[in-house]
Amino acid sequence: MTMRSLLAGATLALLTSTAAHAGDVRIMWYSDGIEGEVLADLISRFRTENPDINVIIDNVAYGVVKEQLPIQLEAGNGPDIARVTALKDLSRHWLDLRPLVADAAYWDTNFGAQADWMRPDGSNQISGFMTQITLTGGFANKTLFEQAGVDLPGKDATWDDWAEASRKVAESQKIPFAMALDRSGHRISAPNIAYGANYIGEDGKPAPLDKGAKDFIGKFVGWAEDGTISKDVWVSAAGQTYRAAADDFINAQLAFYYSGSWQVPNFSTKIGNGFDWVAKGSPCGPASCTGMPGGAGLVAIKYTKNPKDVAKVMDYLASEAVVKDFSERTLFIPAHKGVIDKGDLAFKTQDPQVKAALDIFVNATKTTSEQALKMPGWRWSDTVYGALVARIGQAIAGELPVGDAFARIDADVATKVKDAAL
Repeated sequence: MTMRSLLAGATLALLTSTAAHAGDVRIMWYSDGIEGEVLADLISRFRTENPDINVIIDNVAYGVVKEQLPIQLEAGNGPDIARVTALKDLSRHWLDLRPLVADAAYWDTNFGAQADWMRPDGSNQISGFMTQITLTGGFANKTLFEQAGVDLPGKDATWDDWAEASRKVAESQKIPFAMALDRSGHRISAPNIAYGANYIGEDGKPAPLDKGAKDFIGKFVGWAEDGTISKDVWVSAAGQTYRAAADDFINAQLAFYYSGSWQVPNFSTKIGNGFDWVAKGSPCGPASCTGMPGGAGLVAIKYTKNPKDVAKVMDYLASEAVVKDFSERTLFIPAHKGVIDKGDLAFKTQDPQVKAALDIFVNATKTTSEQALKMPGWRWSDTVYGALVARIGQAIAGELPVGDAFARIDADVATKVKDAAL
């Protein structure tokens, strides 16, 4: 059997194993940290109270959600519920829960602020809810900085400041790289926007890359070439494939890592007392010191064969008590207005670094730029992110001059926009 046949068979098996069947409620779920374990416990309680609904959790890698789920959806298949980040781009596949949930007004009140992120343009449907609100930001290995005798840059430090300080730490402590940034179009968009990038044209469609985006991307590719940024993160995968650098940070191979708030519980669990780490918000560019907002949403799929049962599961997981419990145990910032307004979250951790990190991220939301805030609800955000990842990856790998990468990014996006109109 050829490798191509094996891959095709594996893909078919995946699509079949996660397909929704009558009588079941299948949840496709990915985890950055411990949230899958928490979900399993919450669903076990639901099963006890609702023995007539068979809830099945399919725990998958994020790459499956990003790359395989869209294939299923285009074929009119898929799970009944899925945890996704491509909220707007795939919104035509989400089930409208408004006529199915017990109290639509409850959903509007508590999840209305992000509802447009996951609904088709012009509709008022209830598609699901955010399992957490996230913000991109940086993490520093405080122990390495102290051992190197290098001061941590302050709250208004620039990307260049962090690069310079991190290089000093890397040289002193003999670690492989000074910094890393996830192989993600969403992640690199934070510094792009901090440098003045605006992806959204006057007509609401994608604009060609502007000077702000080109300035930072050019700098970033240069950092990969001179070893400041981990090149491995960007060349160890191809196309639009996502790759995080969390393991490199956890293993003390980096001085500074740019990722996001979802890593806080992951670091608390996996680093433990191995070294001291701190969240540092987003470095500044000429235009702003912004991070990128976002998060993972739990959405209902309109191809389900049992929408009433799906709505019952969603009502349970979106209930105030369950959201509060989930947030406290996962160390996530909740999207539920009622939970946030009460302000009585008791995060389940003995790690003092966690509370300090979450406080940093909450404060960092105050400097999030208006441009960045538009991205989660913009139809074309994932299209732009995908083109950025693929072409910047090629530039870092030496397959494309950076100028050609800019042209290819614009062409890739324009083709997607044109195809969508056909």
